[in-house]
Amino acid sequence: MTSRAMIVAGPLACALALAGCQQETKAPEPVRPVQSVLLEADRADDAVAVGVVEPRYKTNLGFRVLGRLTTRPVYVGDLVNEGQTVGVVDPTALELAVRAAKGQLAKAEAQFATVRATEERQRTLITTDATTKQTLDNAEQARAGAEATVAREQANLTKAIEQLGYSQIKADFAGVVTAVGAEVGQVVSPGQSVVTIARPDIREAVVDIGQDFPLPLEIGLPFTVSLQLLPSVQVQGSVREIAPQADPVTRLRRVRIALSNPPEGFRLGATVTAKLDKSQGGILRLPSSALLAKDGANFVWIVDQPANTVSLHRIDVAADQTGARVTGGLAPGTRVVTAGIHSLKQGQQVRIAQDEMP
Repeated sequence: MTSRAMIVAGPLACALALAGCQQETKAPEPVRPVQSVLLEADRADDAVAVGVVEPRYKTNLGFRVLGRLTTRPVYVGDLVNEGQTVGVVDPTALELAVRAAKGQLAKAEAQFATVRATEERQRTLITTDATTKQTLDNAEQARAGAEATVAREQANLTKAIEQLGYSQIKADFAGVVTAVGAEVGQVVSPGQSVVTIARPDIREAVVDIGQDFPLPLEIGLPFTVSLQLLPSVQVQGSVREIAPQADPVTRLRRVRIALSNPPEGFRLGATVTAKLDKSQGGILRLPSSALLAKDGANFVWIVDQPANTVSLHRIDVAADQTGARVTGGLAPGTRVVTAGIHSLKQGQQVRIAQDEMP
């Protein structure tokens, strides 16, 4: 070997030896143990709420005047027609008020006739200078005052007659009596509920729902409502109204479900059970520790099996009482990392340590 070849081979051998040392010192990335959860869909139709059938429209009827109840011809369960009298208070005082108003009006009309005749005489005398302009002005003023008094007494009579009509309460619409608040002989105050009338043609289910409900409550959420004693009698409905706050004692929210053409068996007061419609399908939930927020979006690390490597996936979630509810981007049976999500890398190999309940 020539000296020149030895000079070239020397550095080349050193470079190869150095590269070999670097490859030997670069250890393989260790397999990282992670906690994960295997997503399983909750059965939405397993959630059951119990309630009763109530009318959508009902009215508490009461008197506008103070009085002693003398007649209440209806009882709970009675059917009433529109305009039917359902309660009467003693009208004696109101009738006397009408008679007094009529007397005051007659007196005012008599006074008005007198001053009007006086004014006409003064107008006749002023043409012959038999009276003064001041006397005529006074007669005109007296006539105007008497005319105003007549108008006032007419208004008082109209008011007294109207209040006499308040001695009776009548049904505003045809319906059924669902409650009574006063008995005959009792003195009732203005506005006090005496009879409650409901429209039986428009019914809805009223249920109380807790915080553990699988889906967030929203207007239009479909339900299947059935009679508790006859589960085969069912009707479809949807949420019409949701109480803005939960009951401070029971922590339940009152929900009103509008029923679509309920059968006759759904009578007012009947006990019913409400289940989420089967069309809602399963519900996927994740613990908050599994979510990685990045650039205004939510991501999760998915374990790709059987290689046991992780990959980052974007998902859509909604707030939930127990964490987050998946609304898109994941399917049941997917294994998701729930701890240590900030230190993982794309394609990193992991070892599943244990399952965590969502």
